[in-house]
Amino acid sequence: MISIAVLVAPSFLLIVIGYAARRLLPSVEFWTLLDKLVYWLLIPALFLAKISAADLASSPLGAFAAILYAGFFGATAFGWLAQRLARMAPAQASDVVQGAGRFNTFLGLAIAEALYGPAGLQAGVLGSALLVPVVNVTVVTVLAAMLGRGGSSRLLGTLGELARNPLILSILAGLALNIAGLHRVPVLHETAGMLGQAALPIMLLAVGANLQLRGIGGAWAPVALAALGKLVVFPLLVLGAVALLHPPLIVAQVAMIYAVLPTAASAYTLARQMGGDAGLMAAMISAQTALAFVTIPATLALAGWLY
Repeated sequence: MISIAVLVAPSFLLIVIGYAARRLLPSVEFWTLLDKLVYWLLIPALFLAKISAADLASSPLGAFAAILYAGFFGATAFGWLAQRLARMAPAQASDVVQGAGRFNTFLGLAIAEALYGPAGLQAGVLGSALLVPVVNVTVVTVLAAMLGRGGSSRLLGTLGELARNPLILSILAGLALNIAGLHRVPVLHETAGMLGQAALPIMLLAVGANLQLRGIGGAWAPVALAALGKLVVFPLLVLGAVALLHPPLIVAQVAMIYAVLPTAASAYTLARQMGGDAGLMAAMISAQTALAFVTIPATLALAGWLY
């Protein structure tokens, strides 16, 4: 566990630096623009470069997808059932579902590279390609059914935004280049690769800058249920799927990274757009990110010992 903690420590240190930097640089506009830079340019460039160059024919994508989907759909179902049993109001209930099933893709990529080098980053990008479109469409559909505000127009508007999602579009573009055999286009891939190298450290600073640690205690019940789904149920389901399918080691390792990640920072934006409790969602994101300092090394060490 100590060795894993040391390897992932730089990623979390960047988050802490970002949290401190937000206090030194309180400009909301600066951090908003930085978020947009990562979301609209740097991470899409990374996805494009890695997916288009990947050897998809020899990658065990079927097993990888089955393992990741088992964790995501199982944890999302847990969140839905938990909020039903707790009889929460729709806005808070939708946050529990998001908090239990979604994950911070960008942090996952950083940890995969830190632990397993280029092979880990490549597997992480493929995992993102499998998960990001499915997770986004599923979560939007479930939240629309739970919240029921704005009718079909709200759902169609959100789905329209997904169709313009730069992460999904870059995944599709990378797949198209890969299928066409354009694994390394001069200038394009060099440029995308350079942008991708800048993506992860800047993204981690932005994650830290957006943490809101105040106010978590006032909503402990939904925060705890979401954390239980994301940091306990999700990893257990992925570990069980790994034990059943026996995928290649790098697939098992990266799948476990996705399983133990805190919930996605973008969940806050979706909660605000669709009528969820945005303040509660911010508390969930911050609480899980703080817990992940301990749970990620501990869970990965346990998984490594069992697998």
